[in-house]
Amino acid sequence: MAEKPHMNLIFIGHIDHGKSTTVGRLLFETKAVSEQDMKKLKDEAAKYNKPTFEFAFVMDQLKEERERGITIDIMHRDFQTPKYYFTIIDAPGHKDFVKNMITGASQADAAVLVLSCIDGVSPQTREHAFLAKVLGINQIIVGVNKMDAANYDRIKFDEAKQGISNLLKTVGYDISKILFVPYSALAGDNVAAKSDKLSWYNGPTLLAALDTFTVPNKPIDKPLRLPIQDVYSISGFGTVPVGRVETGVMKPGDQVIVMPSGAKTEIKSIEMHHQQLQKAEPGDNVGFNVKGVDKKDIKRGDVIGPVNNPPTVAAEITAQIVVLNHPTAIAPGYTPVFHIHTAQLAATITEIVEKKDPKSGQTLQKNPEFIKTGDVAIVKIKPLKPICMEKYGDFPQLGRFAIRDMGQTVAAGVVLDVVKKA
Repeated sequence: MAEKPHMNLIFIGHIDHGKSTTVGRLLFETKAVSEQDMKKLKDEAAKYNKPTFEFAFVMDQLKEERERGITIDIMHRDFQTPKYYFTIIDAPGHKDFVKNMITGASQADAAVLVLSCIDGVSPQTREHAFLAKVLGINQIIVGVNKMDAANYDRIKFDEAKQGISNLLKTVGYDISKILFVPYSALAGDNVAAKSDKLSWYNGPTLLAALDTFTVPNKPIDKPLRLPIQDVYSISGFGTVPVGRVETGVMKPGDQVIVMPSGAKTEIKSIEMHHQQLQKAEPGDNVGFNVKGVDKKDIKRGDVIGPVNNPPTVAAEITAQIVVLNHPTAIAPGYTPVFHIHTAQLAATITEIVEKKDPKSGQTLQKNPEFIKTGDVAIVKIKPLKPICMEKYGDFPQLGRFAIRDMGQTVAAGVVLDVVKKA
């Protein structure tokens, strides 16, 4: 049996619209969670006096979450459809937990936006849709949940669909390519099997809709970019860096350069899951042996590329950011910590070029004195030490970042332009 193609899937949407219940139901219907486990969870749900929450409990494994009935941390769970092998990156909907969503969204290939047909578009529906677009998720399905609570009424579905379509259009999605699927996570209608209660709907079930996603093309035709996660010194074997190939292909014998240090070396051998590889492609997490490079020349956050097309070291970048959560305001001179690929570093926002309207993308104000939570802006940023960053348009994986400060994610963004370090 050939391995099914793998995709990372994220569920987004407002806190009470039924994301966790949807995920629990999908895991149950695809037999990723057993009947016994489900029975245990049902008893547990009754104990907490939340009798309809058993599906949500599959994902909400922390006791605190069960008592509050909300999703806090990102959980990873796997399930299979006829076509794909999915890893679910469960992003919390609760307002304080957007930082987890950034981490999740930057790893996701596709998203299911869960919308309650009773409540329609809510504040977090907006925020999540915008973030998904900013963070580069181009494939999205809208699951219109809670059809049972609306007596399976087509009009309720149409209203919800209209509202979310308008939002997705303003955010920049092409809605002609998006499926809108009515279902009930709680009752199970139209999740894995068609339901006669939704006889007016002739599209796919939620599960079948997932198989309309396409696996993103592996960017093997681009130059090699491999951000380093760790470096080991193995006696008798030398220096062994570890990381994930983001773009391009790496083969034994390749001449590569490590940036920002500029050290040049040859790839002697490549290994994954204790097996020697003749080539490593995007998505592969590999260890590889390099000649004549010691640990001072190569460390976490560095990036490997071909000698004739080295990774870009940024003196300054222009970026579009969205401020997610800042207690006061961000002004020029602000120096938080940036997380980009495997690197973390302090960098200064030197200039706020303009503030944009998040709905239309139009310029609202040139050179504002400050920006605050909810604002979208174009800014200039100077890293305080040499760091590899690429334009999001050229290498998305090396052009998305999160800004953290005071133990939380304050903003997320993408690199629009890079001034190379001389």
